[in-house]
Amino acid sequence: MATLKELTKREPALASGHRMCPGCTAPIIVKLVSVAAQKPLVISSATGCLEVSSTIYPFTAWNSSFIHNAFENSAATMSGVEAAYQALRRRGKLKDEFNFIAFGGDGGTYDIGLQSLSGAMERGHDMLYVCYDNEAYMNTGVQRSGATPKGTYTTTSPVGKVQVGKKEFRKNLTEIMVAHRIPYVAQASPSHWNDLVRKVEKALSIKGPKFMNVIMPCTLGWAFPSDMGIEIAKLAVETCFWPLYEVENGAYKVNYKPKEMKPLTEFIKLQGRFSHLQKEANKNIVDELQAQVKREWEDLLAREKMTAPATPAATQ
Repeated sequence: MATLKELTKREPALASGHRMCPGCTAPIIVKLVSVAAQKPLVISSATGCLEVSSTIYPFTAWNSSFIHNAFENSAATMSGVEAAYQALRRRGKLKDEFNFIAFGGDGGTYDIGLQSLSGAMERGHDMLYVCYDNEAYMNTGVQRSGATPKGTYTTTSPVGKVQVGKKEFRKNLTEIMVAHRIPYVAQASPSHWNDLVRKVEKALSIKGPKFMNVIMPCTLGWAFPSDMGIEIAKLAVETCFWPLYEVENGAYKVNYKPKEMKPLTEFIKLQGRFSHLQKEANKNIVDELQAQVKREWEDLLAREKMTAPATPAATQ
């Protein structure tokens, strides 16, 4: 893995001067992903916060080849670009090598873009898809998505007499991608930059389709002070709400195991979207969330143990 000193000398694909919200963690994620690459990048991005804030006509904050896609087809567009690249290589018309990275938010990945993502992974395109997961449709006004946790307040899962935030548990997209049997799948967090960079380096070294799901605390939609994004991302990891792990050719590896799992309330209490869960009347929802986190964490540890390489038997 490249050292921090080496990474600081590389030019990220996203330049300063973009118009993301103060405290937004998406630019941190994009810059870490891009400096981990050793080859020139071709980047696509679904319509969303990242795209609308970095390509306001006639300006762009991108230092690489960049393609803006409709909400649902970042993966499909990059599939076509990668296929055209391979065709040109076969014909001897192009010798340069590139890395192909598609970005999408949770709305354009978990929901609207799931079909094109699934197709791209199933067809085996040599590309990395990175979901920056801020757990709602933030760009269009904070509506709930398939990534939104149960009990979360959004404009389409309000808190009142009829319901208390979102009624359903979030979709486990990372495991859906594992089910595609692609070479590499990983979860990462901007709070653990070295883990994120290492995973991108590994992903780009592997031929074929790769997927990374990166948690992206949103100061607007999650309602926290703009200087706390990385701290909240760290708490997501420490509470095991967002485990750091990777699955390479079906083998699970948990990259970080807290010495002691912090209670989920440590993560929840800092975010306005969960403020109603501080009330005693809604304690049952917190208990359900905590139980779900514990269950998924134990399942993950079990899968790691089950898929671990067999230890050679000791010889007499």
